[in-house]
Amino acid sequence: MLTYFFIWFLCYPLSLFPLALLYVLAVPVYLIVNYLIRYRRSVVDENLRNAFPELNRKALRRLRNRYYWHLSQVAVEMVKMLTLPKKVLKYRYYCANPELVNRYYEQGRSVILMSSHYNDWEWMILALDEMFQHHGVGVGKANTDKVFEKLVNRARTRYGTEVVFADTVRDTFARYAENGTPVAYMMLSDQSPNNRNRCFVTDFLHQKTGFIYGAEHFARLYDIPVLYYQVVKERLGKYRVELQLITEHPNAEQPYAITLRYVDLLEQTIQQDPAFWLWSHRRWKFKF
Repeated sequence: MLTYFFIWFLCYPLSLFPLALLYVLAVPVYLIVNYLIRYRRSVVDENLRNAFPELNRKALRRLRNRYYWHLSQVAVEMVKMLTLPKKVLKYRYYCANPELVNRYYEQGRSVILMSSHYNDWEWMILALDEMFQHHGVGVGKANTDKVFEKLVNRARTRYGTEVVFADTVRDTFARYAENGTPVAYMMLSDQSPNNRNRCFVTDFLHQKTGFIYGAEHFARLYDIPVLYYQVVKERLGKYRVELQLITEHPNAEQPYAITLRYVDLLEQTIQQDPAFWLWSHRRWKFKF
């Protein structure tokens, strides 16, 4: 009941406000998250120290503050997502080179789009089905709060994107492969694996890191081209998606080569501006 009240009687009315006003409200959110409740402060500090051992305490503190400010902006953008008009979304969140994906639609082939929790990933879910000719499917982890998950997914899927989780992802791939529907699968592959014994371990940001390899698994199983996309923040509230091809023929690649290429591209993205990645996630809960 509390979650329902929070979404419909607080977030929904706020989402009707102009985005510029919501960014003003992001200031008190930042102050509360960073200085009052110190949201996952120990997790953020440890992650930043390990990822950037070359930075001194002052530089790490500055980076941490920039991260919390970014997280506060993403929070109000998630609120705006509840009522964001399609026309405004297309202006504020667009792809610079959609032809890299659309050419596979013309061939009747699905694609896997690998990325991460960098900049605003929620607007990408909302925009996915409209951004390309393919049917958009976002693959994610289920939320422990089922009421929150149901209400948020109602917002995420308003413009046609389908959202699936681990318990249905295999059936989803099989169903669309069988009926021949070209699908753009959005897979955020930077999450911590659930099982330390079923992941691919490699060097990432100066530490041994386990990566889920579901994207590579399904790419090989169904011969699906794999692309990496980076979300670039042009200015406050406006994002550009840039695509790069990882492989057109996944089964011609060496084992784990697709995942390794993704890890390399992700690290390059983070190094460009680290503040935009999700540092409050317990990414390195497993030690290898």
